[in-house]
Amino acid sequence: MSRIIEPGPEFGQLFRDFEHSAFRLETRDHYKSANESEALRQFVAGEPVEMGWFQNWLTMIQQASAEGRRFMRVRVVTVPLTDYSRFGVFCSKYTNDAGEDIRYLTRQAAAGLPDYDYWLFDSSKLVRMRFDDDENFLGGELIEDPAVIVQHNYWRDAAWHRAVRRDDFATE
Repeated sequence: MSRIIEPGPEFGQLFRDFEHSAFRLETRDHYKSANESEALRQFVAGEPVEMGWFQNWLTMIQQASAEGRRFMRVRVVTVPLTDYSRFGVFCSKYTNDAGEDIRYLTRQAAAGLPDYDYWLFDSSKLVRMRFDDDENFLGGELIEDPAVIVQHNYWRDAAWHRAVRRDDFATE
């Protein structure tokens, strides 16, 4: 059993309602997001990057961390890194400083993991992310099948075990 959650308030509520942990597996080498496009352009051009677009996310992470709730993420990346992945490493310094634990896993080391993105909230609520062919976010599929959720918990643990901390990855 599953249902689609469109981008917007209902999807955003998932990040305010979880009690203990929010984990994301990211598997794409590029994401298209209008709110970060100018910052990405600045980064690729070697210009100073204006980070105001990111403040709401950072504030939410800081608040969750202060309440004892954890944001965790594993990014599967192709080496050499794409410009977007390099931008992600740059941005993850800010999110890690805010309290999110972002780690990196090379695509080769990710064998056996899914080739799609998902969020897992409190180890019990699974949202498989949906994108179009141009990398635009379309929303998520809320999956309620307990066996599928258990499998995604296993994949979370496997990814976390193999992944490298952001600061270690950034210096490699």
